[in-house]
Amino acid sequence: MVETLIMRIKIFLFALIGTGLLLISPSHASDSGTKLDLRAASNLMKLPLSCVGTEYPNKLSQTLRGDADLASPRQLHPAFYGCFDWHSSVHGHWSMVRLLKAFPNIDGHERAKSLLKKHITSVNISADIDYLKIHPSWERPYGWAWLLKLMQEIHTWDDPEAESLGLALKPLAEELSAMYISHLPKLVYPIRVGEHTNTAFGLTFAWDYAIHFEDAALVDAIRDRARTFYLEDKECPLAWEPSGYDFLSPCLEEVDLMRRVLPESEFIVWVKDFLPQLLNADFSIDVGEVSDRTDGKLVHLDGLNFSRAWVLGALARQYPQFSHLEKVADSHISYSLPNLVGDSYEGGHWLGSFAINALLP
Repeated sequence: MVETLIMRIKIFLFALIGTGLLLISPSHASDSGTKLDLRAASNLMKLPLSCVGTEYPNKLSQTLRGDADLASPRQLHPAFYGCFDWHSSVHGHWSMVRLLKAFPNIDGHERAKSLLKKHITSVNISADIDYLKIHPSWERPYGWAWLLKLMQEIHTWDDPEAESLGLALKPLAEELSAMYISHLPKLVYPIRVGEHTNTAFGLTFAWDYAIHFEDAALVDAIRDRARTFYLEDKECPLAWEPSGYDFLSPCLEEVDLMRRVLPESEFIVWVKDFLPQLLNADFSIDVGEVSDRTDGKLVHLDGLNFSRAWVLGALARQYPQFSHLEKVADSHISYSLPNLVGDSYEGGHWLGSFAINALLP
């Protein structure tokens, strides 16, 4: 029995080596045991490089007002037309910036910079501002959140290209901040699903942006909604998760937001009522299992594993009483990471960003 288990582990490790995604270097990592080396990062860079300029297939998710709205993705969204949909294109560009920051000489760095300069221009970005003024609920809140994260990533990138990219993107980020501030008071109830419209996820990246840019109005709007929506929540049914198409954990996304918004003493009291099992040193949760990675919905569960990992890892780094959650995060990453490179486009057009966010917090 033991010999069989050892053999299976060896086979698994050889498979990881073959994909280039065996994570062994201490160069860039969270405090967990899962680390990202240059070779693995270069393999992950292949994913956004292969999709940010790929216009089709494409899901526009638009409401047509008339024939005039019938246009190609590149015509409608000249900055973010690739990667199957707008939000995936946005975080595909974020992925390139994040990897360039961590590994300046990564394979493909020149092409990545060229694509960023080609796509993120004032003229291209103005098209999305105009589009959002006509379609104010479009990509809310998921795409909005990723755009603000991209803006923050560019602003913290020590590179000659960053200033011009940031200046081009800034008007769209500021427009989205204003749209958040306008929309949030109208949202009477939070959306607690495990997909794009999840309210807690939509507020986490926006909070980080607001804190970084000292956007006080956005900070206040998010804090107000977070406390109103979630402060009295208790005993979140984590055992009911995941749903079949989830790429976010409704319970854990709420934790991820509240650890930001609440001061430590208040957060610890809150989480003891909301998810007390997280404080158990032997806490575990099964990974989300993917039965068919060519199915665009079923492969969402790989994304769930990565998003769970970044939530648990961040909580462990912020508060030492949750340090045991690092190993749970690592197990989720280890399950899904080997499947990324060579994955079908259903997963490849977006999952790399989730892996990078888990591996490079």
